[in-house]
Amino acid sequence: MEAAFKVLPLAFPKGKEQFCEICQREANLQCTKCRVTFYCDSEHQQADWVGIHERICQMLVPIRTPSLKQSRRKEKQLMKVKAELIEICRNTAQSKLSQGKHFEALPAAQFCLRCCIDVHGPNTIQLVPAYLLLAETNMGLGNLALVADLLSQAEWAILKSPECDRSLRQRLHRSLGRLHTATGNLEAALFHFANDIYYASEEFGVDSTVVCYGYFLMADAFIKQGKMAIVHSLYTEVAFTWHRHLTKLLETHLQSIRNPAMLDSSFDYSQPSEVDEMFRVILEFEQKSSRRGSSLIAHVAHCLSMLWFVRGDPLKVFGFGTTALKASQLTPEHDLAEPIQGLLQLVQDPQAHPRSGPS
Repeated sequence: MEAAFKVLPLAFPKGKEQFCEICQREANLQCTKCRVTFYCDSEHQQADWVGIHERICQMLVPIRTPSLKQSRRKEKQLMKVKAELIEICRNTAQSKLSQGKHFEALPAAQFCLRCCIDVHGPNTIQLVPAYLLLAETNMGLGNLALVADLLSQAEWAILKSPECDRSLRQRLHRSLGRLHTATGNLEAALFHFANDIYYASEEFGVDSTVVCYGYFLMADAFIKQGKMAIVHSLYTEVAFTWHRHLTKLLETHLQSIRNPAMLDSSFDYSQPSEVDEMFRVILEFEQKSSRRGSSLIAHVAHCLSMLWFVRGDPLKVFGFGTTALKASQLTPEHDLAEPIQGLLQLVQDPQAHPRSGPS
């Protein structure tokens, strides 16, 4: 962590108080490297350093150093720096959220919103992605009152902008659905998830994985209502759609092994952790269910096996593949048995794992 020294009030103009970067309380510490960032205590300095400050420390100097006269050219340069900061903070926060590190994502998400307000002004449609990012971060931290406030501001900005694109509306409804699920307002949650799925279908197609995750979130609300038959139906839709996607992904992966020129770089290795968690939830639900749908269990376990094959974890491939094979043998049609056996044979071939994603 970068060192800090105590703030000396006399070192700043009268009436110019300094506030903590994280909580906005009165600051007691100052970053020794950039000298333009302040904290109430060492804990918040550490949180900011790990979360984002280490990456942007020196970029803050020009935008936080006061100047009596500022040319138009200088203003353009500062706006360009702020635009770069927005991108860095957004990507950093999203990366940490994908790893489940909500507390570490908080400083980047907060600063992303501040920069967006500086660049685009308050209450504009351009702020909505930053509102949603900060809301998702606080959702993971359990700060539901703050989440509600952020989503209210995002909703108001969208209502004022009829031209707003469908993907942004879809993300807002998904966030609202998750908030209402967390607060127990299940009817409101289902309403927003239905809108989430509608806009996702319009924007990405009915067979997209974005739509699938909407079904998965909707199923959680139905679980809380005790409507297990609907949950099973939604999980089946999710599993069968993802099974088609992963089958194609596996084929592309194997082709790229045989011909490196065909290497597929479209697979985002930061997202499979979320997909893995989704499939594990579905698998556990079906295995505990009195119905114990063997076909669904086989499809979900096969999805997990294919996912981890592409990511390069042979032990998980074998474990989930074995589960999938046993379940497939209990179904009237054994359509999955052959591809599952093929995958289990592939996992023993070292040539099938020339690369791997992070596990």
